[in-house]
Amino acid sequence: MRRKHIIFFVVVMFLTWNMLMYVTLVTKPQNPEHHHHGDVKVRLNDLQDQIVLQIKENEKILQDLQKKQKQPSNEVVSQAVPKLVRPNDTGGLENKLSYNKVKADNVILPILMIACNRADAIQRSLDLVLKYRPDDERFPIIVSQDCGHEQTAEMIQKYVTDKGIIHIKQPDLGKVNVPWPQRKFEGYYKISRHYKWALNQVFHTYNHSAVIVVEDDLDISPDFFEYFAATFRVLMSDNSLWCVSAWNDNGKRGMVKDDPELLHRTDFFPGLGWMLERSMWLELGPKWPEAFWDDWMRHPDQRKNRSCIRPEISRTSTFGKKGVSKGLFFEKHLKFIQLNEKYVPFTQKDLSYLIKENYDPPFHKFIYGIPEISLNDVASDKVKHLPEVRVTYRTKNDFKAIAKKLGIMDDFKAGVERTAYRGVVSFTYKDQRVHVAPPREWKGYDPTWT
Repeated sequence: MRRKHIIFFVVVMFLTWNMLMYVTLVTKPQNPEHHHHGDVKVRLNDLQDQIVLQIKENEKILQDLQKKQKQPSNEVVSQAVPKLVRPNDTGGLENKLSYNKVKADNVILPILMIACNRADAIQRSLDLVLKYRPDDERFPIIVSQDCGHEQTAEMIQKYVTDKGIIHIKQPDLGKVNVPWPQRKFEGYYKISRHYKWALNQVFHTYNHSAVIVVEDDLDISPDFFEYFAATFRVLMSDNSLWCVSAWNDNGKRGMVKDDPELLHRTDFFPGLGWMLERSMWLELGPKWPEAFWDDWMRHPDQRKNRSCIRPEISRTSTFGKKGVSKGLFFEKHLKFIQLNEKYVPFTQKDLSYLIKENYDPPFHKFIYGIPEISLNDVASDKVKHLPEVRVTYRTKNDFKAIAKKLGIMDDFKAGVERTAYRGVVSFTYKDQRVHVAPPREWKGYDPTWT
């Protein structure tokens, strides 16, 4: 409204100035020694015609501005920044709305698929994404290809023609200047370079307000899009969140609770199908690392005590045995991750319980209210009558011993265990829910635990 008033005031002042000039010129006495009366009259008539024309043009401009002010501002535009938030110059959010005030139904959530040189993989991934995608306007697909692999490019182009996806190509295919001791990790440098370029395209070229990032070796669940559409509302409501992930690092079949609706907070950045918003990229993009971007994000300097949302049962699973990581962890772990098969209508549910102020008090009360037992009692099935139990660790070695014994991931990234929230790692062991937790007086993660 203030902008409308300013525009109207400027136009009125301009018209007034023109009229004053006209009156002054018309009524001003002329010096017969310098001008002929006939010439002056002709010039004044020309000036009058020009002023009238200018007034009409200004009136038309004012009418156009007034029409634009009346147009609705909640239209869905595939490449427009939604009206929910406005990123400020520092990259943060000026103000996150409360959960009940966030209207996310019209927000465009593009899928950014990172690809390289696996034609068969990109075909499998795109077929599944297109199979489950509920709305092609709300969930546009952008495939960003690195490597310059011709066969993969030809495969992607088939979908561009038939399905209307967007195919972009990372232009810098040159060698990466990798220090000699790390030359064997050159692939990780190229991946990080590709991610930075692709995310810049999403946020700066296509001007989206959020993105869901997947790679070309992921299968997705039937409710993949529903999950992200619903959790976007939580992400936009809570300053303590910086991502939503579809992945559970400890989500092996038999180690998850049979509850596809169950969602958690986690202090560990999971990746493998994840969503971030524009303001977060404005913060991270300028300092993006040269390599190992996912571990870089897990560092305290980036995480800044922020958390992610993750599911109990993963909404993605990887079939990427071949890749830069040479199948690391695939045979022993990744291929056993359970992919959710039941559709959950998340957008019809109230997920405000995931907001920190609603989540933390009952979480802490629950964890330290269940029975504490020893690792040996869990492993020997002595307390199977208890539906939920807590096993305490106090040192890094304590946790690693528990993890190896019970079959969960035992590594740390910047002091944070995989899936942990407030130091607690929860999973199912032989049909019993186990929570591996630090002491009640826990003060925070120790980055030296690596």
